[in-house]
Amino acid sequence: MTAAVVTGTARLTCRVNGEEVRADVPVRRNLLDFLRNDLGLTGSHAGCEHGVCGACTILVDGVSVRGCLMLAVQAEGCEVVTVEGLADSGRSAALAAAFTARNALQCGFCTPGMIASALEYIEGGGGADRAAIRAHLSGNYCRCTGYQAIVDAVCDVIGGAGK
Repeated sequence: MTAAVVTGTARLTCRVNGEEVRADVPVRRNLLDFLRNDLGLTGSHAGCEHGVCGACTILVDGVSVRGCLMLAVQAEGCEVVTVEGLADSGRSAALAAAFTARNALQCGFCTPGMIASALEYIEGGGGADRAAIRAHLSGNYCRCTGYQAIVDAVCDVIGGAGK
C-alpha cells in the first residue's frame, strides 16, 4: 500500500490579531510558518519544531496551541492571537511589565510562548498557586531563568506572592 501525498493549497479565512485574513495556503504549511513567513508576524519563535519547547505557543480561540504542530488550514474560522496581538491589544501589558520587573526574561527566546501560556492561565482564573503555575507552564522551556522569576511575575500579575 502506498501513502497518498497531500499537495496543493486551500483557502484559509480566519482572524489574526483581530484582522480578517484570507489566503491560499499550502495544505502542509504549519500555522507558525504561515504566521511568520506569510504574515510577517515573527514574535512567535520556531524552536524544536516538535511541540516540546513551547517557543511557538499562540492562542487559537483562546486556547494555547503549538503553532509548529497545527496546520494553517486547521485555523479555518478561528481567532488566532500571537504575541504581537497580545501586545497591541494591551492584554499582555501587565505580564510584560512583571517579566521586566522580575527579570523573568533573559535571552527572550521563550518569552512569547511563556506570555501566551501565562495569559491563558491568568485569564482562565488561575490563582497565585506556584505549583499550579509551574504545571501550566511546564510545556514551555526556558534555559536562562530557572523559572523562579517567571512564576514570581505571574504571581505578581495575579496579585499574590504565591503559595
